[in-house]
Amino acid sequence: MKYPKVVSRYCRTCKKHEKHKVSEVKARGRSATHPLSWGSAKRRGAKRGIGSHGKYSKPAISKFKMTGAKTSKKTNLKFTCEVCKKSSIQRKGFRTKKLVFE
Repeated sequence: MKYPKVVSRYCRTCKKHEKHKVSEVKARGRSATHPLSWGSAKRRGAKRGIGSHGKYSKPAISKFKMTGAKTSKKTNLKFTCEVCKKSSIQRKGFRTKKLVFE
């Protein structure tokens, strides 16, 4: 999807509409964002794929039909005001396979 490099948006600090430079926030790995929660997430994932702990016969998650069905990610855009240089992140992302700024 094509998206403009500069958009006019409301700036909360300037309290009026100003031109904003658009950039995409880089995706950081889970270990980089929360380094101390890595072990618990790993344990949770291990439990999730094992089955149902002997209660019922249930296959692993990788065998479920809808596993990994989505083919696109949601956008994560950052808008930087050209006057005061304050940044704000978009509230709701939209699904797109490829984002091109022009």
